[in-house]
Amino acid sequence: MPNPYPRFSVFIAASLDGFIARADGELDWLLGATTSTDDHGYAAYMQGIDTLLLGRNTYEKVLSFDPWPYAGKRVVVMSNTLDSIAPTLAAEVSLQRGTVREAAAALAASGTSSVYVDGGKLIQSFLAEGLIDTLTITRIPMLIGNGIPLFGDAGHDIRLAHLRTTTYESGFVQSTYRVIAASQNDQASTAN
Repeated sequence: MPNPYPRFSVFIAASLDGFIARADGELDWLLGATTSTDDHGYAAYMQGIDTLLLGRNTYEKVLSFDPWPYAGKRVVVMSNTLDSIAPTLAAEVSLQRGTVREAAAALAASGTSSVYVDGGKLIQSFLAEGLIDTLTITRIPMLIGNGIPLFGDAGHDIRLAHLRTTTYESGFVQSTYRVIAASQNDQASTAN
């Protein structure tokens, strides 16, 4: 049976010890990690994306960036606690409430085909529900000791298939994985 949802993917950087931001959400360690002008595949990735789905904390962090980094892209903020979107972005950004499955269905109904999921808790929720298709994780050669982890307890194992790894002159190591569907996980475990 074909997947009724858009393709959901992740493109994110993490410290070598697995954190995507400091505990207070700061990204200073990441922003100062290299002087390279290489975008590490970001522009090519974004060409295949029609919608960004951001968690509330990520949206609030991105609001502090000048200029707004997603001009020309549809942005949806997933939050059950946020009251409104910044008025200056009301034409480009919408608010989605509900569960991750409800968000996936709403995005499908709107004609969305390829979604960039960003935000630690949101990524974890979409992974737990089996909705992420691919993960591209760029490991930054830095240990920050603590912070916001990329992964959490999904309540079950998540099998991944390695697609490729690229090493950059900056020292960044980027790996892309396909998430294997839950039914394949179940079949694999019963076959052993």
